[in-house]
Amino acid sequence: MASLHLKYLAVNPVDLKWGTAVNSVGFQEIAPGMDYPPRNHPSRYVFSAASGRVLQEYQLLYITEGKGKFYCETLGRSKAITVKSGMMFLLFPGEWHTYYPDKSTGWKEYWIGFNGSFMDNLMEQNFFSKERPIFRVNIHEDLVNLYMSAISAAVAQESGFQHVLAGIVDRMLSLAYFYDRNSQFQESDTANKISQAKVMIHSNYMSISPEEVAAKLCLSYSSFRKTFKEYTGFSPARFINEVRMSKAKELLTNTAMSIKEVAYSVGYNNHDYFFTAFRHMTGQTPAEYRNTTQVAKL
Repeated sequence: MASLHLKYLAVNPVDLKWGTAVNSVGFQEIAPGMDYPPRNHPSRYVFSAASGRVLQEYQLLYITEGKGKFYCETLGRSKAITVKSGMMFLLFPGEWHTYYPDKSTGWKEYWIGFNGSFMDNLMEQNFFSKERPIFRVNIHEDLVNLYMSAISAAVAQESGFQHVLAGIVDRMLSLAYFYDRNSQFQESDTANKISQAKVMIHSNYMSISPEEVAAKLCLSYSSFRKTFKEYTGFSPARFINEVRMSKAKELLTNTAMSIKEVAYSVGYNNHDYFFTAFRHMTGQTPAEYRNTTQVAKL
């Protein structure tokens, strides 16, 4: 079964006056052997990988695990471009394209769709073009965090959220351009593996173990633990707990979920252990934290 988080948005003319308006944002994990794309999208976004599609918006996609193929009209419908973990690619309004993950690997894919004069101007100034749709950026936690922030903003839809999303798109495009232009100065293999590990943890914090992360990176656990702590200041287990607690704080502040539901949602199967761990790391019980933060929002 695919892991899928997506949001499609209505855009009004006032949103476009800001320069960028976001139409869609999401994340999906396609397991090896699964059909692609999943079918639970609005009709204007559903497409057959065999026949492709034409969108009326820009989309910026980021692959963080796995590999696949990408085709577009400008580079030739028969020219297969391999896309893999650490690459972004840009779709253009009015241009035919198709893409899909390799059946042997599946992939993890983030995307954001948008329109507006800001991107049109970047195209006119040749910062981006249909001839250069691929960006070799490597794995960067800041990019993943931008996509996750965009999903959160789109779900919450607080007043002015489209302007927040516009700022996120601006930052994404800036980083895609920057990281790609500097890709000849590659990060060390070790630094890149730590970046991959952090992204894996953020994407799978509910269930992943430090040993599983090390195995996915083809490292011994002792070597991985030592290196991870040198780069981040945390052991892998502590880092996973920090991510879980960060998500728990978000749920306690922004939802009406019970404490037990929050515990299960962030990967703690034992409610009492979550209670103890939360108080140890924050100095407050989950209920005290919720009361404090929700009062602060009033």
